[in-house]
Amino acid sequence: MNALPGPTTAQRWLALMLVSLAMFGNYYIYDSIGPVVDLMRSQLGFSFQQIGLLSTAYSVAALLVLLAGGYVIDRFGARNAIVVFAALCLLAALLTVATSQYEVILASRFVLGLGAEPLIVAVTTVLAKWFRGRELSFAFGINLSISRLGSASADWSTSFASPLYSNWQDPLWLATGVAAVALTAAMLYWMTERRLEGCVDLGRGGDVDRLEFRGLYQFSKSYWYIVALCVVFYSTVFPFRGFAINYFQTAHGLDRETAGMLSSLLPLSAIFATPLFGLLVDRVGRRSWFMAIGSLVMLPLFLAVTYLPPGPLIALPFFDSGAVPLTLLVVIVLLGGVFSLIPAVMWPAVAYIVDPRRLGSAYSLMTFCQQLGWAVVPLIIGVLNDWGQASETNPAGYASGMWFYTALSALGLVFSFLLWRTERGPHGHGLELPKGSHVAD
Repeated sequence: MNALPGPTTAQRWLALMLVSLAMFGNYYIYDSIGPVVDLMRSQLGFSFQQIGLLSTAYSVAALLVLLAGGYVIDRFGARNAIVVFAALCLLAALLTVATSQYEVILASRFVLGLGAEPLIVAVTTVLAKWFRGRELSFAFGINLSISRLGSASADWSTSFASPLYSNWQDPLWLATGVAAVALTAAMLYWMTERRLEGCVDLGRGGDVDRLEFRGLYQFSKSYWYIVALCVVFYSTVFPFRGFAINYFQTAHGLDRETAGMLSSLLPLSAIFATPLFGLLVDRVGRRSWFMAIGSLVMLPLFLAVTYLPPGPLIALPFFDSGAVPLTLLVVIVLLGGVFSLIPAVMWPAVAYIVDPRRLGSAYSLMTFCQQLGWAVVPLIIGVLNDWGQASETNPAGYASGMWFYTALSALGLVFSFLLWRTERGPHGHGLELPKGSHVAD
């Protein structure tokens, strides 16, 4: 029996583009709440705590999905799972916009967590089927960049869809339309793989990330310090993004369009910085130092936007919106660069220190811990903002939340030092060495 040929370059790129479009919609839906925070507060009467709880509901659902592991993907196949999870994301978008009742909107974000997080795992599994060797990392990078464009586009909607922002619902109807496009892309991928089945050799997909609690003690100290760094960085950046547009509007007087454009620079900076940091760390190693520098850079950023003067206004090319204060611009670009360190430095580092047979469990556990942080921090920030009575007339009310972000950044310094000390010792895994170097026996 003749072996089947592998997929052509065009077929691989088609698969990559279709699943990445599904991920674009996933990220857009998640971030579509940010630009309407002020409208939900003024038109629906939601408190900051209630809005923070929307992110918490998403994370709780994601935790439950991670506990369930990859059963659905294993049982029904990745191509079927992508359609199912994309459909859940569309259902979540519909529930969010269908009513002004807080309990329903809260439930919709829970449904989004059930669909969005396993969709990421399913897409990762699909990419492992179509790409081999060095192409796989490149495919992951392209997929991540397109996904983050979804986040940036949600912020840009304050500009290209500005007429919709007279009320809180119309922008979310736009997000529902994006979710429908994402589901269509998932269905087109299903049709593509089904049509090529038996005609090309897709091999065997990568192992689905399962969360296994047995044997967690077997992971090394370096692994747990990496997990702690991921929790600190993600629990700082993602919650800040959730409130960023509203913060720029109320604390700094920016209009919605300019605030959305400024917020979009964070994922845009990460898109460009991630591959550059990845190339650099492969050449020089010193991964714990990269994370320590990132923590040091992040440490003053939240206090800078709180206490420093805004500086001169800067008009940005390619953006048809108002000028932005220099201080805010520098802070957001730097935060985007810091944000890129996790996928560029820490995610690959796990592969150095964990048995390949346990990588699925290692990455799932890391994601689980990150979601724990995402579940708690937005709620804390919402409570702090309400406690400080943060508003346009009282921008100082945001200060307590900014100090909390700063404290998290300080923890990043602590974990970076502990990782460096461990890796410099006799039980190091070569994380500080350039790619291709080996720890001495």
